[in-house]
Amino acid sequence: MSLRDGPLNDMKPPLAWLAVAALAVALIAAIAIFVADRRGAPLFPAASQVREKFDSVMGPVEAVVSAPAHWAREGVGAVSAYVMAGSQNRKLKSELAETRFYGDQLNSLRDENARLRALLGVRTDPPLPMVGARTVVDARGPLSNTRLADVGADQGVLEGNPVLSEHGLVGRVVGVAPSMSRILLLTDVDSRVPVLIARTNARAILTGDGGPTPKLAYLRTHDAPRVGDRVLTSGDGGVIPRGLPVGTVVQSLEGWRVALDCDAAPIDFVRILLFRDFSQLVAPGAMAPKTLPPLTTAPPTPTPAAQAPATQTPAPQTPPAKVPMAKAPKAGVPVIQSAPARAASSDL
Repeated sequence: MSLRDGPLNDMKPPLAWLAVAALAVALIAAIAIFVADRRGAPLFPAASQVREKFDSVMGPVEAVVSAPAHWAREGVGAVSAYVMAGSQNRKLKSELAETRFYGDQLNSLRDENARLRALLGVRTDPPLPMVGARTVVDARGPLSNTRLADVGADQGVLEGNPVLSEHGLVGRVVGVAPSMSRILLLTDVDSRVPVLIARTNARAILTGDGGPTPKLAYLRTHDAPRVGDRVLTSGDGGVIPRGLPVGTVVQSLEGWRVALDCDAAPIDFVRILLFRDFSQLVAPGAMAPKTLPPLTTAPPTPTPAAQAPATQTPAPQTPPAKVPMAKAPKAGVPVIQSAPARAASSDL
């Protein structure tokens, strides 16, 4: 016999009453939990003691029950880490390569920044106008060494202008275009620069021969150079100003040569001196005379001597003195004459 056929089959309580009863039970349970969980002294000490005992019993039980779950989680993590080790290794290698690239780029930018700061510190005495440039093309051959810079006539560059790096003289400009210029390096076979040795003030011509160390030709000095002597531009000829650093003296089997200062770093950033002639070193009019004699245009005033010329009387002429003629000596008798007589006879 099923329940549907029992005496309780006709009992159908309304749903509203069931909902109200459930809400009342839930409200009573919530109030009980709130009161039992309040801070301070509990209202129901017995309930608090029961809860403490329950917690003390459930603590070890929960640890034992949750241990397999922890072990399973750790095992799954180890297996996934082992499986993902290959992909993580590849990812780490790519990040390391990228880090090295950025590190090399940072070092390059730091070095470039330091060189540009040093180049900006280049000064001449007296100061001369300069323009910064960057060499873009290197035309290098067995004997020719030239560079192309990215500035030209539009920036005021002229042929013959000296070119400096942050260390010293590089060469001079030999060709100019509106936006480009050609630089003849000191090592080129056509390079000729008048230089001097700072210690002895000896003059020479720095001659390029295609090698890394140009030679000192036509050296004029009473004191022989020494290894390590500083070499500067002499300014002879008026093409390059005096005192620009060139290098140091070294000795080779072929004679005295110069180790260039500009070889200490790559020649990529340079400064071109806008030097025309030595008139730039002095302000216009500085060497002109300060005082000039007055300029007079009035006619000269006549003097009394000029109005009445004096009459000149001829000076009396004195007749020439007569010299007495000496008598002819007798034969065999010597004649002794005085000094005036001998002079008069010699004149005659």
